[in-house]
Amino acid sequence: MYCPDLFREDRPEVLHEFIRSQPLGLLISHGPEGLLANLLPFIIQTSGNGPGLLQAHMARANPQWRQLDGQPVLVVFRGPDAYVSPSLYVTKKETGKVVPTWNYAMVQARGTARLPGQGEWLAKQLNALTTGREAGRPEPWAVTDAPSDYIEAQKRGIVGLEIELTSLEGKWKVSQNQPEENRRAVAAAFELDEKTREMAALVRSYGGIE
Repeated sequence: MYCPDLFREDRPEVLHEFIRSQPLGLLISHGPEGLLANLLPFIIQTSGNGPGLLQAHMARANPQWRQLDGQPVLVVFRGPDAYVSPSLYVTKKETGKVVPTWNYAMVQARGTARLPGQGEWLAKQLNALTTGREAGRPEPWAVTDAPSDYIEAQKRGIVGLEIELTSLEGKWKVSQNQPEENRRAVAAAFELDEKTREMAALVRSYGGIE
């Protein structure tokens, strides 16, 4: 990934939390059929400052899993993003030397895939994924809420996946390359729109703006 030092985020705890908050990752692999990519919800297991372990499952009818065992893969996690108009910059009026750009945050995870045993492993993965996403709901749904024979039938239609990570790379391109007056103007404009408020917070945080 092209990532100038100014945009680089390499703190393990930040990257892990990003994946937990943005769990829908694009799994990219290459095999006899060429490149394949599918969106999957992941959970990450961590220990210390290492990259961690990604876990997911996919439909058995999906051909991608057949080319994964023991192969290197890439998973891309995307966070908030927003178009930045030159009209937001204070320096537009001063020099006119501004161009449009796009702000975004992303994490690329690389590692080796394997297909673990289905039974107990798959049950734990499904429970962990469901518990994590249902947390905070007034009436959280649990796997045990559904009939056990129905769940077992559903499990036969999916395949478990683990990725032992070898690296995590984070890129937070959030106006750090702009002078302070432009960063402040971008953050203020983004705060006015609910769709870009999360990006406004990143511009303030990474731009050192109170």
